[in-house]
Amino acid sequence: MNVALIWDHLSLVLSALILAVGVGVPLGLLAYLFPRFGKAILWVVDLIQTVPALALLGIIMVVMDPGSPTAVIGLTLYSLLPIVRNTSLGLSQVPEHLKEAATGMGMSGTYRLLHVEVPLAVPMLVTGIRIAAVNAIGTAVFASFVGGGGLGGLFYTAIRQENMGMIFVGTLVLMVMAFVLDAGLSYMEHRLSSHSRKKLPTPVKAVGSTVLAVAGVALVVSMFLPADTGGQLTLYDGDYSEVKLMHSMVEQLVEDKTDLEVVILDQMTQVNNHNELKGSNPSCDLMFSYDGTILTTFLGMDTTDIPEGMTLYDFVNQTVSELEGLHMLGKVGLNNTYAIGVTQKIIDRYGVSKISDLIPIAGELRFGAEHEFYTEEGSMKYQPFVDYYGLTFQSAKPVDVVLKYNAVEEGAFDVMVVYATDGLNKRAGLTILEDDQGFFPEYYGAFLVRNDLFDDFYEAAPNLEQVLELLTNQVSSEDMVELTYAVDVDGRSVQEVAREFLVNKGLLAQ
Repeated sequence: MNVALIWDHLSLVLSALILAVGVGVPLGLLAYLFPRFGKAILWVVDLIQTVPALALLGIIMVVMDPGSPTAVIGLTLYSLLPIVRNTSLGLSQVPEHLKEAATGMGMSGTYRLLHVEVPLAVPMLVTGIRIAAVNAIGTAVFASFVGGGGLGGLFYTAIRQENMGMIFVGTLVLMVMAFVLDAGLSYMEHRLSSHSRKKLPTPVKAVGSTVLAVAGVALVVSMFLPADTGGQLTLYDGDYSEVKLMHSMVEQLVEDKTDLEVVILDQMTQVNNHNELKGSNPSCDLMFSYDGTILTTFLGMDTTDIPEGMTLYDFVNQTVSELEGLHMLGKVGLNNTYAIGVTQKIIDRYGVSKISDLIPIAGELRFGAEHEFYTEEGSMKYQPFVDYYGLTFQSAKPVDVVLKYNAVEEGAFDVMVVYATDGLNKRAGLTILEDDQGFFPEYYGAFLVRNDLFDDFYEAAPNLEQVLELLTNQVSSEDMVELTYAVDVDGRSVQEVAREFLVNKGLLAQ
């Protein structure tokens, strides 16, 4: 963790708060002034609050690019409820006798609102902003799922690595951030509502207000400005160590062997990364993925769609080129397919070595997998799997993909769906069973690139394709297990592990 990462997170929160105040306070005023219309306003902001954070960000991404703009808009929408409600409530609780007194003194409705009602409602209004600020600091961790940056990626990595120190430090930073922001807003509330305060000279107040306003606008605008990646090879960071490692290898190889600069933007999921790679206005140039993922997740097809006599890799490459203007480079070597892992306890008790060995004992075993494995789309899922092998487990429960290794280490499961090249299999003491009846298809890793990539960068890097193909057949499944183990278990940096591997392979000089 560094200061830049903390500022990145705080910038998301502050930008969202500024927008939420700019939108929420006027909506609260409208809800107060027009009660019938106000019910609809409050109903809408209530409804927004019920939408899960990731779902809301996904909806926003349908119409916006990924990155900080999507995250800021999502946080803004989540911050509206306490601001709108407290603005409306604060105004409605102004005593009637004070309103009547102001009217009796000849004040117009607008003058009374601005000089009597709003000042009296300030404590309630600022309380709403304080609640929104604290909520936004926690919710902003989801920004990393849409390339929005912030501290979310740190927590994601820390949970996978069971790095309690990193989790504690990250949580402490969020708590301090919330405390400081809440204290600042509390001080602002005191200054605005105190009648005995020393009044600052008007010029000082004017200059101070102007500076704050300009700084706020500049911050919000900066969050919506696109990153300048012109002339640079652009990737998004992965959400798994495997993808992070492969992207780091690309960065180090390309910058060593060409004149191109490589930019790795904020972390993004595979699906969102793919959406940003395809289309007429892509925000990145390539990504590391798997032929099986492209077939089932990106293209929405299944192994049954592959023509007889054609490999999955060739079919995917042909189809994705025709439909999306993308193609895969050569396979790097690893096959990160689904696999079935069992605990050492089960190995010691039953001596199983292949999946079909589980058939007579499945009724005694607890099965676990990430939520996606239980969906009905595609054939590589739970029900087709147990039907294919004739398995009836004692129980089969979903668990978050980040927490599943923690769960199996705590003894919650006996059998777990894993990825074959994940180094955490080794940490958790899982033995991978042979898929002896060939249920799971291959998931060979390869770089997915735009068809026009090499033409676009030909002047700056005429050898770019050859440089990227240096990784073809260089990274075996066994290699990746060791690489991800070094990152996720030993806690070494992605850049260090990737460079060491490239040097050992003779692809980079010592």
